[in-house]
Amino acid sequence: MEQKKKMEAPLLGNHGLVNDNRKSWSKALRFLLAVIALTIVGLVLSGGGLSSWVLGGGNKYDKRAGANETADIVESDQGVVAADDGRCSEIGVSMLRQGGHAVDAAVATALCLGVVNPMASGFGGGGFMIVRSSSTSQTQAFDMRETAPSAASQNMYENNPKSKAFGALAMGVPGEIAGLHKAWLQHGRLAWKTLFKPAIELARDGFTIAPYLRQHITKSAEMIMNDPGLRQVFAPNGELLQEGDTCYNVELGHSLEAVAEQGPQAFYNGTVGEKLVKDVREAGGILTMEDLRNYRVDVMDAMATNVSGYTIIGMPPPSSGTLGLSLVLNILDSYGDSNAAEGSLGLHRLVEAIKHMFAVRMNLGDPRFVEISEYVSDMLSPSFAKQIQQKILDNTTFPPEYYMSRWSQLRDHGTSHFCIVDIDRNAVSMTTTINYPFGAGVLSPSTGIVLNNEMDDFSTPTEITPDKLPPAPANFIQPNKRPLSSMTPIIVIKDNQLAGVIGGSGGINIIPAVTQVFVNHFMLGMGPLDAVQNPRIYHKLIPNVVFYENWTVIDGDHIELEDERKIFLKERGHQLQARAGGAIVQFAVQTLQNPIKMGRKHGKYHNDNIFHGTLTAVCDPRKNGRPAAI
Repeated sequence: MEQKKKMEAPLLGNHGLVNDNRKSWSKALRFLLAVIALTIVGLVLSGGGLSSWVLGGGNKYDKRAGANETADIVESDQGVVAADDGRCSEIGVSMLRQGGHAVDAAVATALCLGVVNPMASGFGGGGFMIVRSSSTSQTQAFDMRETAPSAASQNMYENNPKSKAFGALAMGVPGEIAGLHKAWLQHGRLAWKTLFKPAIELARDGFTIAPYLRQHITKSAEMIMNDPGLRQVFAPNGELLQEGDTCYNVELGHSLEAVAEQGPQAFYNGTVGEKLVKDVREAGGILTMEDLRNYRVDVMDAMATNVSGYTIIGMPPPSSGTLGLSLVLNILDSYGDSNAAEGSLGLHRLVEAIKHMFAVRMNLGDPRFVEISEYVSDMLSPSFAKQIQQKILDNTTFPPEYYMSRWSQLRDHGTSHFCIVDIDRNAVSMTTTINYPFGAGVLSPSTGIVLNNEMDDFSTPTEITPDKLPPAPANFIQPNKRPLSSMTPIIVIKDNQLAGVIGGSGGINIIPAVTQVFVNHFMLGMGPLDAVQNPRIYHKLIPNVVFYENWTVIDGDHIELEDERKIFLKERGHQLQARAGGAIVQFAVQTLQNPIKMGRKHGKYHNDNIFHGTLTAVCDPRKNGRPAAI
């Protein structure tokens, strides 16, 4: 810091405008203009830094990444945030720099994503958060999933199936704000208001439209132009906003300010909620203030399972992510060979394991409403996985009926995920969602909140399913029930030390994507960046098709499954289809070759040690997110 002061002194002190040489104002002005001109030229020549001056509404939180800040990977021994928008990663890290807990950073990051990535998550949605406390080695699961309104019923969409996905009737009771507040009450160190400031400024003062948001604005053009609220924000002058334009959501800024000042009651029992309910009901929805007042966050011990020497910690149902990941990994582990998942044969085995997993998972549902303990036990059981592994043949695949799937698959969408580790090695893995891109296709004009369409994640008795299988009764609508989800926020532990934080966005594709990144890094030894960037495959059981990546992503990289692997899969009877898209995975790992031992000061494990190794955070180039580090 002293060196910095010495460098700045000649421009500010003894060499200023008034000195023994009596430098003229005009000379100083010419010097200043020259400096500005050279700076602008430098910015232009370096590739676009000028845009952050003339776009973005002058918002300090909207600064676009410089040349040294555009990597998909960062390292630190202090703390990291990996979110699918670099601005939100930086905002999360800014909370860590202020001494915040990983949960403080998570609140600020989630709120930021709800503003700058409004097609995927936000105030009007819900999510799952996993929090591991390093001082106690305990991990909590925060279920802030949307719930069915009290007026919802099993057959409510019978006469209008489209309203299950589009329009205000598709909205579940939002849980994100309640969940963030609950986690903050238990773990937060910074003031609640502090965590809201960046998101408020981004909404009120404007943020630059990033490439990924621009893609979704273009794809959803008709939906946006047909809804007055969406049109006001994303086509304010009658034309859709483009990449680099400044987007304002002033009403959302006001809503965030109210919650920052008054707490979540401003939403769940106050003016923000009242405005939202009025807008929803005028648009044909059934949300009530009573629904908001009755919303509860479920806090419980996280679900843990041991695979290949690692402890995988994640959400219990209504998430199917932890159970799905556990079953697939246990199937691969049951081969008893560390190389079982390697190469083309390993990929074939992975496809088969995923197909078996999807056949089982639709027996799951909200455990408060349906009895699922037998299925949960099976999906966590190594012996059950071994039985499945024995049905997998290395030389062929099978038609869907071989896997004995009884129910139609959940086809959820969207979401946003981020991973956070703080200086004390507390960790957060959080997935947040409004389901489809731009949710229900409705933005509340008086609050700026995009409505979720989470009701579409329920099954209904009369729906016509793409896979021709009957809908899953365990996932039928009931008042105050939460729908099944594919969200898979995970924390990985090795020898009681933090090994990784991982999760993804992309609906039904999340579980296969997170599984492949886990296998790549923890089982096959790939580096974190390679583990995320490696081409992926997807399977939904029905149609009986392996979808493989073949596309050029936002940053210009081309991702495609190798020809050798495609040939190998075809030889075993797999039908293949190229796909431009898939799930997005964020990933953080801790490497402990030369750890620093930090004695625990609190809790019953005070004689143990917390190891501080090197943290590496990776963002998926498929969405062009950027990690940040202290």
